[in-house]
Amino acid sequence: MLSFFRVNSTLQIVGLLLLLGLIRLPFLLSPPPLLIPELNWMLVGEQINNGNLLYRDIWDSVSPLSALVYWLLDLAFGRSHLAYHVAGTAVAAFQVFYFNWVMNVRDIYPDRNWIPGLIYALFLNMSFDCSTLSPTLLSTTFLLLAFGTLVKQMDRRGATDEVFEVGFYISLSALFYLPSALFLIWALMSLLLYTGASFRQHSLLLFGFAFPILLTVLYYYLADSLDDFNRNLLSSVFRVRQYDLTDFQTLAASLFLPFAMGTLGLLSLFRQTTRYVNFQQRCQQIMMIWGLTALVSVGLMPFLAPMLFIIFVPALAFFAAYYFQGIRREFIAELIFTGVFVFTLLILYQGALPLVRNWELGRLSALQVKPSPIDRLVQKQKILVIGEDISAYRNNQVATPYLNWDLAKYDLRSLDNYENVISVYDHLHKDPPSYIIDKENVIKKLFLRAPSLAALYEKTGQDGIYRRKEALSN
Repeated sequence: MLSFFRVNSTLQIVGLLLLLGLIRLPFLLSPPPLLIPELNWMLVGEQINNGNLLYRDIWDSVSPLSALVYWLLDLAFGRSHLAYHVAGTAVAAFQVFYFNWVMNVRDIYPDRNWIPGLIYALFLNMSFDCSTLSPTLLSTTFLLLAFGTLVKQMDRRGATDEVFEVGFYISLSALFYLPSALFLIWALMSLLLYTGASFRQHSLLLFGFAFPILLTVLYYYLADSLDDFNRNLLSSVFRVRQYDLTDFQTLAASLFLPFAMGTLGLLSLFRQTTRYVNFQQRCQQIMMIWGLTALVSVGLMPFLAPMLFIIFVPALAFFAAYYFQGIRREFIAELIFTGVFVFTLLILYQGALPLVRNWELGRLSALQVKPSPIDRLVQKQKILVIGEDISAYRNNQVATPYLNWDLAKYDLRSLDNYENVISVYDHLHKDPPSYIIDKENVIKKLFLRAPSLAALYEKTGQDGIYRRKEALSN
């Protein structure tokens, strides 16, 4: 397979995109298990489509531009799991093509070929959750655009005013996935160390970064929701931690080969420094800083899953391509790549299909939407789920803004505070749920603090599930 992609021609481009499509084809014919984050994104898009304002009427930590994309998907397709995978594949195809195009047009490698794109496509399929349209995937697209513009600056004698675009792209990436804002440091360090950028050009970079964010802040200020924006997005990056959703075994299995190949590629560069011109060495150093920045961003991830590590893929594919192209005997390179390819697809399909029953590796079981006790009782009703597992929303709609438990608990777990009781009462009165699924044991205390609410609901036969009395007559 490597020998085919060692040639730089249109046939290789078509072949690479076809290969990506073939790898994803089983997911397009039969979408893999629905994940809790995917259901969350669908609910956000649906709520916005119902006229609710993100952060004020929907308490969730998803970034605004990602929410905008999910709203458009809901507008066009409703709650379509397939649409998320089709859109994710389209974005992945663009990333693969653009990444390799930048490598070839800027002569970042000694030889022009499509091996970097091949490796990039493979690493984007390290787990089945990477095939969906995640905020990290959307964000990485704009980080790649920033990288392409930055490399163009390095290929000239000194930076130009196009550094504004670098800051602008990084800002857009942060508005898709907030931890991507750390890549502003990556851009500043790259300009400072490897270009002749002036103070004015550094200022342009910062202004390009600030411009979209300031427009977003202005929008929420005019909507009188700046406090909601700060609490549910800016502050949430340090507070929202859903580690119960983490499958460490699958995470380790999915990341092992991409990180191993990327590390081997990085180490191989230290033995071949004389082979590369100064420009290529600077690009390598920029990608090292990328990897370090991505590593810092791990501390800001709301949970740990392979889809969130897509932000590492450009750096890992960049260095892994050096490793495979640096192996002198082509048949050994083919053999190693075939092993990596087969093992990666094994993890991918075992998680989604699965290939071996009763084997949990790759399944991301903690992330999957599970059957809910309320499924047989309630369909197409407005409900409130109190807790991290939002599986009950699969066949129902969201009532009240309390979608994300990590944000909602600051109201629902602080019911000794009179203002919080008033806030919860107002939300339940404005948008009353037909059913409440209490997984955190907070409703009893709420009903004690607000007897008028308690009069509206009664217990069902299932523990922790309350039904609005009006729902009985309906």
